[in-house]
Amino acid sequence: MEDEQLQQWIERVSITSFGRPFLHQARFNRRLTSTGGRYFTKSHDIEISWQQYEQFGADDVEKIIKHELCHYHLHILKRGYQHRDAEFKSLLQQVGGTRFCKSLPTAKRREPYRYKLVCTSCPTEYLRKRKMDPRKYACGNCRGKLKLLKLDLQEHS
Repeated sequence: MEDEQLQQWIERVSITSFGRPFLHQARFNRRLTSTGGRYFTKSHDIEISWQQYEQFGADDVEKIIKHELCHYHLHILKRGYQHRDAEFKSLLQQVGGTRFCKSLPTAKRREPYRYKLVCTSCPTEYLRKRKMDPRKYACGNCRGKLKLLKLDLQEHS
C-alpha cells in the first residue's frame, strides 16, 4: 500500500465515521515501532506505522486511523483532543477506534548496549545505551572514578 492509498483511506474513514473531511496529509512512517500512529498539532498531518499494517492488517490499522482522526477532528474544532479528555474518550468509543495498538515483537525494537562504565576502584560495571561523560559521575558503590569503554555490538546486546 502506498501513501496515496493511505490518504484516500483516511479521507474515506473521516467522511464515513466522522461526517467531516480530512483536509491534510497522511503518510506511512516505517520507523514508528512503539506507537501505531501520530497526529501533528502544528501541521495537522497524520502518520501511520507501516509495521502495524504489515503485522496486523487493515482492520487493526483502521482502528488506529480512527484514533488519530479523533485527535484531528477534536483539535480542529478546538475541543478536548488529548488522551485524558472526556470528549476524546467518548468520540473514540463512538467511532470504534482503539485506545492502544497491539505491540510489535520486541526483538526488533531492542537497542543494544553500546557503552560500559567501569569503576577504577571496585569491580562495579554499568551498561549504557548512550554515550556519557564519566567525569560528571561517580561509582554508586564506592564513589570511585568511572572509565568509559565502547562495547562490540555482539557483546551484551
